[in-house]
Amino acid sequence: MSSAAPDVPPAPPRLTAPEDRYFNRELSWLSFNRRVLAEACNTAYPLLERLRFLSISGSNLDEFVMIRVAGLAGQVRSGVGQTSIDGKTPSQQLAAIHTKVRELERVQQETLRELEPLLIAQGIHLAGEARIDAAAERWLKTYFLQEIMPVLTPQAIDPAHPFPFVNNQGIGALFNLRRKEDNNHLVEMVLIPGMLPRFVRIPGEEATYIAVERLVCRFAHLMFPGFEVMGDGVFRVLRDSDIEVEEEAEDLVRYFRTAIQRRRRGKVILLEIDRDFDAEAEALLREQLVLDDAMVTKTEGMIGISGLSAVVDEDRPDLKFAPYSPRYPERVLEHDGDCFAAIREKDIIIHHPYESFEVVVDFLRQAAADPAVIAIKQTLYRAGNQSPVIAALIAAAEAGKSVTAVVELKARFDEEQNLKWASELERAGVQVIYGFVDWKTHAKVSMVVRREDDGYRTYCHFGTGNYHPVTAKIYTDLSYFTADPKLGRDASRLFNFVTGYVEPQETEAMAISPLNLRETLYELIDHETANAREGRPAAIWAKLNSITEKGIIDRLYEASQAGVQIVLVVRGICCLRPGVPGLSEGITVKSIIGRFLEHSRIWAFANGYNLPSGRAKVFISSADAMSRNLSRRVEALVPIRNATVQDQVLEQVLLANLLDTEQSWLLDGEDGEYERVESDGEGFNLHEYFMTNPSLSGRGGALKESRVPKLTLRKGAV
Repeated sequence: MSSAAPDVPPAPPRLTAPEDRYFNRELSWLSFNRRVLAEACNTAYPLLERLRFLSISGSNLDEFVMIRVAGLAGQVRSGVGQTSIDGKTPSQQLAAIHTKVRELERVQQETLRELEPLLIAQGIHLAGEARIDAAAERWLKTYFLQEIMPVLTPQAIDPAHPFPFVNNQGIGALFNLRRKEDNNHLVEMVLIPGMLPRFVRIPGEEATYIAVERLVCRFAHLMFPGFEVMGDGVFRVLRDSDIEVEEEAEDLVRYFRTAIQRRRRGKVILLEIDRDFDAEAEALLREQLVLDDAMVTKTEGMIGISGLSAVVDEDRPDLKFAPYSPRYPERVLEHDGDCFAAIREKDIIIHHPYESFEVVVDFLRQAAADPAVIAIKQTLYRAGNQSPVIAALIAAAEAGKSVTAVVELKARFDEEQNLKWASELERAGVQVIYGFVDWKTHAKVSMVVRREDDGYRTYCHFGTGNYHPVTAKIYTDLSYFTADPKLGRDASRLFNFVTGYVEPQETEAMAISPLNLRETLYELIDHETANAREGRPAAIWAKLNSITEKGIIDRLYEASQAGVQIVLVVRGICCLRPGVPGLSEGITVKSIIGRFLEHSRIWAFANGYNLPSGRAKVFISSADAMSRNLSRRVEALVPIRNATVQDQVLEQVLLANLLDTEQSWLLDGEDGEYERVESDGEGFNLHEYFMTNPSLSGRGGALKESRVPKLTLRKGAV
């Protein structure tokens, strides 16, 4: 007599196919930009801030096309067969991207149409042609004749007049004309110089704007006397804007000066045209631009939606976020503004933009003026147009100190500005280093060597963000000040590596890519996996901008399967699939989009202890979990070993990111879609919390009351 076999749950499927294990990088980025665009529909925001998010989604998409889409198109032309992490060929990715880009542009135009009546109710008119009365018409005509027409150059398109070059992000208009005296037809092009304002504001109590390209079309008859305008159309061009550095480049400065000029003439990647573009003019445009495999999109609304940033500048504080003034770090004030005394007493962590970036500038200013300081070493990736950091370095050099600046020429779209800064620094006597030909120096490190009573002491600043005073007001980043001798020696090793190719045999505390940062993260994840298998507490918390590196993703999958609880706060690209049975049940991924751009990179590992009673391993970094950061950039992973500072990062910054429900989205590992989250109780807004509690000096107690928030999806929120 046989007994029935007990019910055994089926084994989870073996997920080995790339598309089952990973999301596509490019499509994940487009999903991120869709979340940015969704903020334009967030009724909790002031109206012009919603318009700002719409504009940002446009500028984001422009850069994506100019760099990522251009790169894939180049791979297709070159016959490159390399597949993405999810197994897609370049052609397959381009096809999927084209569909998503068109959908994103459609939603952008819908969003603009939704915002327009709200703006009108507030006295702001974006497409104000219908509001032009006789007085406004006279003013516009005068403005056109005096301010616009003198800088326009109409050009006939025929065998005697070669087709003009259209600049990257250039806007132009084509006109189909009929000469009145002989009925001959002619096509003319008018390119709109980038120096002209994108929108013209008509004087008046209410703000009435007209796009400059529409103004050109409106008064075309003034440019073409004796002709009848039979049809017209506005277009915009995006070109390949990436700069490839050749290994044989002998002089990086000269190479980049030439490459910047070449970039302006890159291959056309996207052509935007009006939906009602004149058919004959459109055919000519398509032929002359040599589009090949370029995307062509027809727009029923505004071309170049990024240009709305000009309207956001309208002086209407009632329609914008209330101004926020960051607090100067109290620890430094307690030492009468002496940065070195404050750091010498104890390590300091600063949370931007809630705490002022001015303390970073003051650290360098004090170093420049302090006779005891003998040397300053500084990395510069993006410093901005008006940089007090550059001014401080110049002052230090002029004061006779040894100053070394590592200026990264390969900082995309900041190459020209960085060349300018490099020239000014060199003229002041700063030793300027351009780093590696193949790798970008992306680490954010400032090092000051000071002569003191007990010998030389090294003070360091390690950041997760750039030394850029403007972005420091809108990017959330961490600044870590320390006089830890081990970190000081490691910082010196990093600079020697960049300036003299002296590869350190080992580091005492920090990890450096591309030398050992990847391996360090692998070991830390593997250690948590081993702890889980041995029954010890195991958890990983991380805050990143992007995660695409296959080795890290696979190790996180393995850790999840071993029982490690993993929460990732990933603002942008995420190739990892969370919550998939048999693969990643223990992983949660959330994205935070709000008033400030989440930019800090933090890793935390339970290290076999129950938190918060035990001592975790906590790190800040300049690097995201991306192959480029770990293989082709110089980056720093810095341990936070001071107990107080570690608690501030773990118990305040990271925990607040987990608790946020008002600006957060959860990633569905099955379909890659994001949904806004909601909590069972009262909502928590990360940015509002830190604006109210800006200092990390003991103000995070309220967060500890709820350590593990329960997050659920709010369906239909997208």
